[in-house]
Amino acid sequence: MVCCSYPPIVSLDRRSQPFYPFNFPFHLRKGGRNQKVSILKAGFWESIRSGILKNNTAQVVEPPSPVEEVEELLPEEFVLIERTRPDGTVEQIIFSSGGNVDVYDLEALCDKVGWPRRPLSKLAAALRNSYIVATLHSVSKSSGEEVNGQKKLIGMARATSDHAFNATIWDVLVDPSYQGQGLGKVLIEKLIRTLLQRDIGNISLFADSKVVEFYQNLGFEPDPEGIKGMFWYPK
Repeated sequence: MVCCSYPPIVSLDRRSQPFYPFNFPFHLRKGGRNQKVSILKAGFWESIRSGILKNNTAQVVEPPSPVEEVEELLPEEFVLIERTRPDGTVEQIIFSSGGNVDVYDLEALCDKVGWPRRPLSKLAAALRNSYIVATLHSVSKSSGEEVNGQKKLIGMARATSDHAFNATIWDVLVDPSYQGQGLGKVLIEKLIRTLLQRDIGNISLFADSKVVEFYQNLGFEPDPEGIKGMFWYPK
């Protein structure tokens, strides 16, 4: 995950910002402590304050209502881009939210973007405990070939969540040779759309200072309502 030190927070009101695809160069540098926190906000403090009774020492506890059955998220998979290379081979860029990521492929992708290596066991646990894991794979095959060809992980983003109010986006990365094609934007938009469909409106992320503009173009705002991110590090 990306480490940061006491960054400001960024926010967007989901009610006024539609998401329309357009190409935007994407790059997320090696994690450091010169980063900002971003939040996609739909009344950030409102959701935190909800359920708190002010100036009332005696609170009436209502019996809990029956838990509504939540429809399970179904993974998506579709061809995002298909193009023919000069050598005649066909490349497909495939988006998937099924969370099927090989940790060795992810480590290789992290190496390409210059991120420090992390223990593979922790990477596997982070993926397993994520709410959503979105991936982009490049599949190359000969023209007219029916079976799947060579498959390569070229992008990933994931989100953790309390499944009710809040979610945080982590580990957004795109292979440097595929950056500048709007693929990072697709990953973020798909995560946001899925979270909003689940009525999760407080969405935060950590952004390196050089990609803050990228996230602002997606509707994120720094320091919503003057809120600051607070971090504790082992000494």
